[in-house]
Amino acid sequence: MTQAASKRSAGAARFDNAGELTQGLLGAGLAVSAWAAGSVLAKAIDMGGMAIAVYRFTLFSLLMVLWLSSRGKRLSRHVLRHSMWGGIALGVDVAFFFSAVKLTTVVNATLIGAMQPIFVGVIAAQFFGEKIRRRDVAWSGVAIAGVVVVVLSSNGKPEWSLAGDLLAVGAMVSFGGYFIFSKQSKEHLTPTEFTAGTAVWTAGINVVLGIAFGQDLSWPSATNWGWLILMTVLAGIVGHTAMNWSLVRIPLWLGSTLTLMIPVVSSLIAWAVLGEALSLMQAAAAAVVLGALFMVVRDQGGAEPEPAESPID
Repeated sequence: MTQAASKRSAGAARFDNAGELTQGLLGAGLAVSAWAAGSVLAKAIDMGGMAIAVYRFTLFSLLMVLWLSSRGKRLSRHVLRHSMWGGIALGVDVAFFFSAVKLTTVVNATLIGAMQPIFVGVIAAQFFGEKIRRRDVAWSGVAIAGVVVVVLSSNGKPEWSLAGDLLAVGAMVSFGGYFIFSKQSKEHLTPTEFTAGTAVWTAGINVVLGIAFGQDLSWPSATNWGWLILMTVLAGIVGHTAMNWSLVRIPLWLGSTLTLMIPVVSSLIAWAVLGEALSLMQAAAAAVVLGALFMVVRDQGGAEPEPAESPID
């Protein structure tokens, strides 16, 4: 191959990669917007958090299995085995998060969830060989301080609950795990297979947890079924399918970064639909949290470590 032909080939590869990156970014942006809407819908449904998870993911898993069948595939042992850890992580996440938004404010639950990129960054450092620099640790501390201000600013409001905030922290850790397992799944499954498999695991886990904790799993009313179907389409089919599809096209850290849109979008929807308001203190703290998390995740984006700083293993 001539030098000119090599340059043309390299240029074409860069163009293809850029196109794939753009598609991945659009897909991830669509996913986080759908998840933000889903968190507000959960607040509006007149059912317990775990009951919402049970019915939503049972419906979601059935639709995904039917979709696989329509494409000549099936929910095999291979799919269930390689989606198991992602399904467990997602199952715990939705059980905790839906319970959290029933106890605390949508804004609090989603802002705490916005700390997920920190968790993903730490795991990436341990298992993917990335180095966490001292300035990343410092920005993480700023983000944590901002979340504390948001939580304390909500103290005393009817919607606020410490138990709800703690559940939101558990959901954040579990959701970070789901992201990591989703990224790794491309070695064994297509994005659609992973989405279907995790949906089945999530439904099963929440049925078990709901029964174990004596939750009311009564058949939903017609009104609640309408909201559940809308939530399944938005947060489930659109959200999870789009993000799992995107994570095989964009870096893990970038997909994690885009989840920072969730608090912004959900707070706007909650304000418009539920009448929830942000105080000036909360708004300022939210800006600090999002700004600090942006700095943390930006540094995880593949920039070369600075020689003057000592990495933290």
